[in-house]
Amino acid sequence: MWYFTWILGLLLACSLGIINVLRLEAQETWDRELIPLDPLTHLMTRDTMLVRLKEKVENSRRNGFPFSVLTVNLNSFSDKNQLQDYEIDATLRGVVDYLKEEIRAGVDLAARMDKQTVLIALPGSPLKKAEDTAARFKQDILAKVKAPRNLTVDVVVGTAQYFMDYAAVTTVEQEVENLLRLACGKTHDAS
Repeated sequence: MWYFTWILGLLLACSLGIINVLRLEAQETWDRELIPLDPLTHLMTRDTMLVRLKEKVENSRRNGFPFSVLTVNLNSFSDKNQLQDYEIDATLRGVVDYLKEEIRAGVDLAARMDKQTVLIALPGSPLKKAEDTAARFKQDILAKVKAPRNLTVDVVVGTAQYFMDYAAVTTVEQEVENLLRLACGKTHDAS
């Protein structure tokens, strides 16, 4: 008789797991349909990402989970080569296509922050993992993404981790600003 209870419990646990997965997939679909996307890259917009980063900071404050961000910037590439806007856009689309294949679907968040900068939030990732990811992204972009006029794509990749040490003395908005400033200032050179 006990084995029927055990089997029933196992079936209930499996069905709850399946329901949870379906709920998460439905939420992800709902989010994708309602989130305003950048028309060029089809990534989140800056404003949407800032709202999401605030949520990540609040979640990290509550639960203590690590969370890092990574920036991918093409400014130095376009400045050096004096490309036309459409050439920069094509290069950015190539970089974004690569990033979409590499980020964890349903976990990582990616947004176009300005004309040539993409920000990726890596929930659950400590700084070391973000730095390793940044080095791999930079190396792969240099090797795989082709630019107009046979130019090599030159990207600057920056990383930062949210630190709860400062959470008590600052607002969530200040934490997001500090995180973005750190990510843009701390570049990783994989060369």
